Amino acid sequence: MLYWLFQWLLEDRPYAYKSPLFRAALAVLVAFGVVWWMGPWVIRLLTRLKIGDRPEFDHATLNQLNHGKTDTPTMGGVLIVAAIAVSALLLADLSNFYLVLGLFCLVWLAALGGFDDWLKLTAARRVGTRDGLKKWEKLVFQTALGVLLAIFVFRSGDVTSQLDRWTDLEAAYSPYWNVLSIPFYKGEPLADGFWGVRLPLWLFALITVLVVAGTSNAVNLTDGMDGLASGCVVMTAGAFLVLSHVVGDPELSRGLLLFHISGAGELAVLCGAIVGSCLGFLWYNGYPARVFMGDTGSLPLGGLIGYVAIVTRQELMLLIIGGVFVIEALSVLIQVTTFRLMNGKRFFRCTPIHHHFHLGGWTETQVVMRFWLLGALFAAFGLATLKLR
Repeated sequence: MLYWLFQWLLEDRPYAYKSPLFRAALAVLVAFGVVWWMGPWVIRLLTRLKIGDRPEFDHATLNQLNHGKTDTPTMGGVLIVAAIAVSALLLADLSNFYLVLGLFCLVWLAALGGFDDWLKLTAARRVGTRDGLKKWEKLVFQTALGVLLAIFVFRSGDVTSQLDRWTDLEAAYSPYWNVLSIPFYKGEPLADGFWGVRLPLWLFALITVLVVAGTSNAVNLTDGMDGLASGCVVMTAGAFLVLSHVVGDPELSRGLLLFHISGAGELAVLCGAIVGSCLGFLWYNGYPARVFMGDTGSLPLGGLIGYVAIVTRQELMLLIIGGVFVIEALSVLIQVTTFRLMNGKRFFRCTPIHHHFHLGGWTETQVVMRFWLLGALFAAFGLATLKLR
């Protein structure tokens, strides 16, 4: 809304508000401020409603280590979702198709995560369990979202040149909305010296579902220690803030040999809102946590990052930049596979893998800080490899 106000007041003069990067920086500050300001009130409300977590693991020692976290308010993800929405509505160009679709993704997954959290809490009150939605039920809704996002993004490819108001149409036109960018590899030759693999709709949809659902669940798995998921999301979203700005700019994308996607630069504002909201949430979620984000926060955070990776055509780069989330998800997959194939034997002490290190003698703060460092290194390495093809 502020974007439109400035546009109306300043007309077409080259002011800083037109730059997605400038508004992304503002979004970091606004989102942080929203969470920081609303945090105490929301925590008191959740405490009054007795929306408290009851950590339970399939490991007696881990249950003992986390005993002190019982009844810590959860569903704090409402703070993150609200901050992202407010920042985007204030600072982003709401006529941008990709931005609107990103907000749709945010609301869809926040509703799914919130419903799952509420089921867990009400079931725990009734029968002493933590059962929420079944895994396949959540996957159905995540798959449906991925299919919808894929169809809209794919079908919008022919008209995205109309989204960039500040660049002439010839420079803004980009035929790469359905081209898979493969790091370190040259695929089929395309126009203008670029290399990549052009995807049909069915394959584009399959990749979108895998990326959105996979990242959403991976962030959810990482959300198991105070501040762990929030800090890692800051690193990943910060890297995609840079990528969105570069991909959305014709000159920068050409200079760095990235596919220019007209209109994708506006997603930098969305990434800035993610960074700011997670930094604000860390104010209350750092050890010892006063509130947990729950599925209400982790599912939309992961889904949004996956969505940005799809639009910017950097879904494979997400495997590098989001390396911590990949490791967390793979640890669970390895544990389940070995447990079934080796007659109940476990590969790790407990999964996701951050619990393995916690049981191995690392304190919780050591695990979180070291995973944050890994997240920063993965993000830096991902950005550094953009020129290596």
